Amino acid sequence: MVKYRKAFLEKTEIQECLEKIRRDFPEEVYSEERLLERFDSFLKPGIDEGEMLEALIKAAVELTDKEAPKWEFIAARLLYCQFDGLVKKNMRERGIQDFCGKIRYLTEKGLYGSYILEGYSEEELAEAASFMEESRNELFTYSGLDLLLGRYVIHGYGGEALETPQEMYLGIALHLALKEKKEGRMAWVRRFYDMLSKMEVTMATPTLSNARKPFHQLSSCFIDTVPDSLEGIYRSIDNFAMVSKFGGGMGLYFGKVRAAGSSIRGFAGAAGGVIRWIRLVNDTAVAVDQLGMRQGAVAVYLDAWHRDLPEFLQLRTNNGDDRMKAHDVFPAVCYPDLFWKMAKEDLNQEWHMMCPHEILTVKGYCLEDYYGEEWEKRYLDCVQDERISKRSIVLKDIVRLILKSAVETGTPFTFNRDTVNRMNPNSHKGIIYCSNLCTEIAQNMAPMETKQVEIREEGGDTVVVTSVTAGDFVVCNLASLCLGNIPVQDDAAVMEIVESAVRALDNVIDLNFYPVPYAGITNQRYRSVGLGVSGYHHMLAKNGIHWEAEEHLEFADKVFERINFAAITASTELAREKGSYQYFEGSQWQTGEYFEKRNYTGEKWDQLREKVKAQGMRNAYLMAVAPTSSTSILAGTTAGLDPVMKKYFLEEKKHAILPRVAPELTPKTYWLYKEAHLLDQHWTVRAAGVRQRHIDQAQSVNLYITNNYTMRQVLSLYIDAWEQGVKTLYYIRSKSLEVEECESCSA
Repeated sequence: MVKYRKAFLEKTEIQECLEKIRRDFPEEVYSEERLLERFDSFLKPGIDEGEMLEALIKAAVELTDKEAPKWEFIAARLLYCQFDGLVKKNMRERGIQDFCGKIRYLTEKGLYGSYILEGYSEEELAEAASFMEESRNELFTYSGLDLLLGRYVIHGYGGEALETPQEMYLGIALHLALKEKKEGRMAWVRRFYDMLSKMEVTMATPTLSNARKPFHQLSSCFIDTVPDSLEGIYRSIDNFAMVSKFGGGMGLYFGKVRAAGSSIRGFAGAAGGVIRWIRLVNDTAVAVDQLGMRQGAVAVYLDAWHRDLPEFLQLRTNNGDDRMKAHDVFPAVCYPDLFWKMAKEDLNQEWHMMCPHEILTVKGYCLEDYYGEEWEKRYLDCVQDERISKRSIVLKDIVRLILKSAVETGTPFTFNRDTVNRMNPNSHKGIIYCSNLCTEIAQNMAPMETKQVEIREEGGDTVVVTSVTAGDFVVCNLASLCLGNIPVQDDAAVMEIVESAVRALDNVIDLNFYPVPYAGITNQRYRSVGLGVSGYHHMLAKNGIHWEAEEHLEFADKVFERINFAAITASTELAREKGSYQYFEGSQWQTGEYFEKRNYTGEKWDQLREKVKAQGMRNAYLMAVAPTSSTSILAGTTAGLDPVMKKYFLEEKKHAILPRVAPELTPKTYWLYKEAHLLDQHWTVRAAGVRQRHIDQAQSVNLYITNNYTMRQVLSLYIDAWEQGVKTLYYIRSKSLEVEECESCSA
């Protein structure tokens, strides 16, 4: 046994790896004696070299804890040593000697899109290969590298490893720069590669997974407006199935669909209501999985004044009639200002719910097509109109259903429709009915409509052609700045990184494979992107800032203003180079109202406003902050805007135990990582309000509550969010703290 152990440790690649770890980590961090002692505990008779390397990796993983967090980087080094050896072996067996040869091989096998070889010369690919920095593999934590190797890099049909992390980032960069002008294209390849490999920016999971591959669906989010017709409803369900097939999440707005008991072709009481249709969506989500990895994901939105709201609020709860349940969808409610005003004033008032179809029949307009004061005036007029039937319930009972569902299931998500539409920079071209699956997208929406059906002869075949208006089928392309990994207080650095990210996102629009044609049409009209952030808590801790402090709000205000300024600058410069989006004229970007509403004053903002007016904007919508749960792990940072759940914990996966450690955990930052359920959530809401001024779309904001919260306290968070101008709320995450102790507050 000793002989085999000695022979294993003397292998060249193992010696080189351990020698580099010794050089890079000080003695107080890395003890080879401890590593080998733990390694020895895994050895057993008959163990082979592969199992020995697995044991060495496992030993480093098990040494990771909150007192010794750097072991997760040491474990990552050992994991990469193992993976790199497998890739090199597989390349030798296939006679592949360089990056260009690898791309040719992967293209022949159908694992790489042919467009890379068609778009770049061998000389350009050789130049691109010189950009790769293998030292950047050392930025990975064990959890991040394990996720990337398992989910993102290319494997062969037999599961064999064929692509390294740096080759993955370079392949994505080559794809994102494909349509840039040839004379400057390689410079953009390098910039895109650098921002990804240095973990300054993460692209959305579909982009990381599918860029460079044959089926290059690069977008995360899609939103459809469900029409009030049998044909339209099934078209929307079909659209969702196609989006889900190619890995996209979906938001569906059901606010136009008539309520249960409404009339159909004049026959009273014939309509089944939205719940029956939502159950079909639920079954579609289960049946059409996302590339075989997970079932489809969809959020369904309904207005707070829709007559089917009480049943809608019980879609995911565990009590009641199971025929009225849809446990696999995520319900969300669209609230007007009036709802929260009444909830704040007096919960004993009556709230009136109506059928949108009945309002259209009686009044001749769609109530959901209005917002703000105009909506409120029309709503109250409908309430007074005796021709329209009302379902009137004491507001307290509606609020109780909302809060009960939120505490029990985490949903419904919240969409403050008047706040969203008041701040819509493209209100001249439409209305925003709802958000997407993760509540960060807010863009103009419109349903599709069938115009005519034509039967004609083509080549001896009888063809039925259905003409459908495209509507506004929202699609958004996402990327996130890793705030903990970039110098957020350096204007020049932020400008450069944001310029690269916005350009990459804008390129996605032209490079994308669209699962439904309507998505491509809308995306070309608006050229909407969603630049967000991850590593928010990481950033605060790194800069010595407590979550529950005024300094947090001041810091966030400055950082997000800096990011927004850089994003608008990048988009207007792109417009100067490539042209504005189709609907720029008449937008609040063009009139300057966008800047006035956000109180952007001072010389630099005045100059930017004039530049935008003169040059235009490339993108109708620019910023949206997504949850980034997976991609933040890749970048070794905290998820989205969330506080950490724990400073340190072990996550059980099918094949291993993974250590999760708060980034850059040191004695200094330890006390700054106060855990999510221990924070006063009003600070989270206030911070969201501060950030919202600088974000033209929305944010995925989670609230963390314990069983100590009363319903009144939870309601106060909703009202506070509305008053602070927060557009959306994502999950309400409940947790019992009966046996927990606050580590961040203990001596």
